[in-house]
Amino acid sequence: MDRHAPLQGIHLPLVTPFTAGGRVAEDALEGLAHAVLDAGADGIVALGTTAEAATLDAGERAAVVDVCARVCREHGAPLTVGVGGSDTRAAGRALAGLARRPEATAALVPVPAFTRPSPAGVLAHFSRLAEESPLPLVVHHIPYRTGQDLDASALRALGRIPGVRGVKLATRAVDRDAVDLLGDLPPDFAVLAGDDLYLSPLLALGAAGGILASAHLATGRFVELAAAWRRDDPARARDLGHALARPSAAVFREPNPTVVKGVLHAQGRIPTPDVRLPLLPARRDSVERVLEQLAGPDRLPAPA
Repeated sequence: MDRHAPLQGIHLPLVTPFTAGGRVAEDALEGLAHAVLDAGADGIVALGTTAEAATLDAGERAAVVDVCARVCREHGAPLTVGVGGSDTRAAGRALAGLARRPEATAALVPVPAFTRPSPAGVLAHFSRLAEESPLPLVVHHIPYRTGQDLDASALRALGRIPGVRGVKLATRAVDRDAVDLLGDLPPDFAVLAGDDLYLSPLLALGAAGGILASAHLATGRFVELAAAWRRDDPARARDLGHALARPSAAVFREPNPTVVKGVLHAQGRIPTPDVRLPLLPARRDSVERVLEQLAGPDRLPAPA
């Protein structure tokens, strides 16, 4: 895959399915990866927040990337790999390890959490990582997890760093900074929606796509939504956007990815709904609400 290709479209941050014995269910993961790419997803993300990457050991993380890389190679699809942590040196070492992954086209790296550096410190962190990384970087800006909010000016400065390709924008709003950023993007810098509920309005403002947990459950419709905005079909895009917002909101009634896993299990697509502590499985009523939102021809508009 071309590591310089534009970053766009709908990318699936895959869950990590577990067996009843608590191991990574590699066969189920492979099936999910094939299914979402067959349904039109533009790429997949391994080891994102939705994958419960923080609870996986080194061997499990390697196995997850192995599976995702193999599927992406078969489909000719881009693979983004999550690399977390607030230690710049450790993140740099993890990024260096991706040099042996030819299928990987980008690394998703969160703004440092807990340490809460200044905006200048965040800029220095990503500047150092971009210098050392064998892959382009996508900044994961998710202030409700990191405790660090960045305004449009700071995000624009990150976008000017050579080697930083885009930002996964997960601020739980379409606010003034989002409008400001999308109105004046650095060259070759993509904004990807990271809050499922706000995908459609961000696409309308010029976002390039999204990295969306909810797209596990209606992949083709999310792909069609992005395509409708690209082909300048606002009526179809609005219908799809409103329809998809309902299950997206229901998915996040409980911590991600508990509800997504509950729905996937109810659909027979993964062997268990299990998550690892400190997460707890989603309540039955939360899962049933999403299933109801997805069911029936009146729930999601038929293909145009």
